[in-house]
Amino acid sequence: MENDDQSTPFANVSFITVDEASDGQRVDNFLLKTIKNIPRSYVYRILRKGEVRVDKKRVKPTRKLKLGELVRIPPIKHVEQKENVTAHVHELERLARAIVLEDNHVIIVNKPSGMAVHGGSGIKLGLIEMFRQLRANAPFLELAHRLDRDTSGLVILAKTRPALLELHELFKTGGIDKHYLALVSGHWRGGERKVTHVLSKTSKHQTGKVQVAEEGKLAESIFKPREYFDDATLMEVTLLTGRMHQIRAQLAHLELPIIGDDRYGNFAINRIFKKNHGIKRLFLHSFAVQFFLETSQQQYSLEIPLPNDLPLAL
Repeated sequence: MENDDQSTPFANVSFITVDEASDGQRVDNFLLKTIKNIPRSYVYRILRKGEVRVDKKRVKPTRKLKLGELVRIPPIKHVEQKENVTAHVHELERLARAIVLEDNHVIIVNKPSGMAVHGGSGIKLGLIEMFRQLRANAPFLELAHRLDRDTSGLVILAKTRPALLELHELFKTGGIDKHYLALVSGHWRGGERKVTHVLSKTSKHQTGKVQVAEEGKLAESIFKPREYFDDATLMEVTLLTGRMHQIRAQLAHLELPIIGDDRYGNFAINRIFKKNHGIKRLFLHSFAVQFFLETSQQQYSLEIPLPNDLPLAL
């Protein structure tokens, strides 16, 4: 990228040429990446006012940039910038140890429970922000997908724009197999089966939740019992779609809530499992992933064990 004003970044009108690393990126995300620590609301304001231009034309936030296009950025003045938060060295070391696989195209990391994949909504630093600090010289680093904060397990990061775009397409078309382990309250009846629901967001007073409804987005999963206990079942779940809280909402609707789920679960049962078995968080773990990436001409097939904070001594 080329910035005409190098002395004081964005104090004056700037023109940036879209390079390969930004080819295909949404213009709002491009601005958030380029103008460090700027509030998201400010980015949408200058887009809405038409102060940002691509090849001299107004653009919507969702507009995807193309290689060689010229982006005009207006002077950024009198903006209260976001606090530049630095991760503690121990957090960065922990993240480095969590890397399961890395090549020139992807990083696959074993995310611990309790870590958000990105900042926002009161969370200053997520996995991607910490990774960018860990790899400060990396020209490109983006999340390929999301994983709930309370869920542990495999998360894929892209190290190049072509890898990111291909991963997005694979997720969209079902080209990535993702498998989870979930401990549910009660006994699953029957063997492996495909379960289909329609999920929609709940009322405005219950933000961040979904429910089975007549209208909404199709959610499909394959559920397979792996092990039975006196009062619980260890389930393997394969996602066929990737809806928000899909596994949690489907199992709750089937009256088999995940142990430790503080949104969709049974609070009394959660207390019992915490007291008797030491399960202190959501028992949901992304343990396996398989996909082929044309960009790297590589087949990826990874499987990781349950973490130590999810005991199975029931």
